[in-house]
Amino acid sequence: MGGLNDSVVTELVLLPLSCSREKNLFLILLCSLLYVGVILGNVLILFLIITDSHLQSPMYFLLANLSLIDMCLSSTTIPQIVIDLSNEYNVISFQNCMTQICFIHIVGGVEMVLLIAMAFDRCMAICKPLHYLKIMSPKICISFVISGWVTGVIHSMLQFGFVINLPFCGPNKIDSFYCDLPKVIKLACIDAVKYEFIVTANSGFMSMGTFILLLLSYAYIFLTVQKHSSGDLSKAFVTLSAHITVVFLFFIPCIILYAWPSPPPSVDKNLFIVDFAIIPVLNPIIYTLRNKDIRKAIKSFQNTKLNSKFC
Repeated sequence: MGGLNDSVVTELVLLPLSCSREKNLFLILLCSLLYVGVILGNVLILFLIITDSHLQSPMYFLLANLSLIDMCLSSTTIPQIVIDLSNEYNVISFQNCMTQICFIHIVGGVEMVLLIAMAFDRCMAICKPLHYLKIMSPKICISFVISGWVTGVIHSMLQFGFVINLPFCGPNKIDSFYCDLPKVIKLACIDAVKYEFIVTANSGFMSMGTFILLLLSYAYIFLTVQKHSSGDLSKAFVTLSAHITVVFLFFIPCIILYAWPSPPPSVDKNLFIVDFAIIPVLNPIIYTLRNKDIRKAIKSFQNTKLNSKFC
């Protein structure tokens, strides 16, 4: 009973929301539109950063990687939501379930490190502007991205190694759109209380710890600006507003999902849609509306396209 081959359960059933057919159709349409928005919005950000010479800076390099991660995360989960809502239930193999768990935690780990890197980037830009380009060199930026992937893989493999050794021999229904550790552990033929605590200690404390670290970095930036700029915090707030918004949108659902041992299924499903569908489509909007350089790049692209049309 110590490994995947010893588990009796070979398939798991994912249960969609229990609601009327009209609500299901509405959710299918909503999730499909959100997914299209995620892809188009993040592809636009990537395209602008790659093609516009004014966006070739460390901050936009990290933003491009964040957009790529958001697309990967949504592509892993939102199509599954649409499938689940289209059917009374959806069957997923145990191996595919484990793969989904691994990928979600890899991408989640990468995104956390990228958000830390972006906070560090803003900290250097505001607190040490004369040394910013030297500190945030291309080598350092690439190191942040590599560190994110290494952290995500290690975190995911630790989780995977923990779950794969549990015996699964009985129930196989998961009241959720997707596979994740807290839900799968409940199906194991053991007393799951201590294992749920381990998951909370791993994913929950990792999410909360990263969130607190980011809050401390913002506090340091504001205190530094207040000390050296006679209390004028407006510039720092404008510079950080988009990143702070994205951080709160990403971490609050994560903390609730992983630090709360047994959230009600309705809360779990709604937060899942928020974290994996709504937030990835909001990120490009937030950075577009609150970033002058991105807005200028969009206008420049539109003008170039318009000029080429009339030439």
